[in-house]
Amino acid sequence: MITVKSLQRVNPRDVEAPKKFYVQAVSAGKTDLDRLAYLISNQSTVRKADCYAVLEALLHNMMDELSQGRIIELGNIGNFQIGVSSDAVETEEEVTSSLVRKAKISFRPAKALRDLLQTVDYKKVS
Repeated sequence: MITVKSLQRVNPRDVEAPKKFYVQAVSAGKTDLDRLAYLISNQSTVRKADCYAVLEALLHNMMDELSQGRIIELGNIGNFQIGVSSDAVETEEEVTSSLVRKAKISFRPAKALRDLLQTVDYKKVS
């Protein structure tokens, strides 16, 4: 179950408008690589240390492939890709890599993860 709380926010398009309340998801904690390795090892015949090593290798290789401009396709998990934001210029000839302001890693979940959002329950907390 996902817990949510109310959060009052200003409208960024009209800061003079009255504040309104929105729903915000509340974290139930974090799961790190060590915990994931433990969980995976309990569901298989592979030891925790071996699972951890594979997860660390996955991270290393994802970073390497992303830095080469490749999309990482992880089957039923989803895809990772580097995206950029840039300044605007008037003509195509002015476009250079120096226009990149910032980069981000985009994640597009696969269908199984997207479908999860349709089945999860929510509970409001104070």
